[in-house]
Amino acid sequence: MKIVLALVLTGLLAASCTQTEKGASIGAASGAVIGGLATGNVRGAAVGAAIGGVAGAVLGRVSEQPGQCYYRDRYGRRYIDSCPRGY
Repeated sequence: MKIVLALVLTGLLAASCTQTEKGASIGAASGAVIGGLATGNVRGAAVGAAIGGVAGAVLGRVSEQPGQCYYRDRYGRRYIDSCPRGY
């Protein structure tokens, strides 16, 4: 019951966030649950939350800009533009 309540609260809190924030919060919650169940202690839950949060943030960041690619010009400056067709 506690796990279900925690997941519902996380879902409600993430409703107005960006994709990066949503990914980080869902990843941290999932990682904490999995880490806690796998190790049976708080330390495992904390490590799982940290790893899940980072992984979720990375995946959320990627999904914020569909069809966009990072490029570098000849001076080394980064810019974002549309990806080539078929990419």
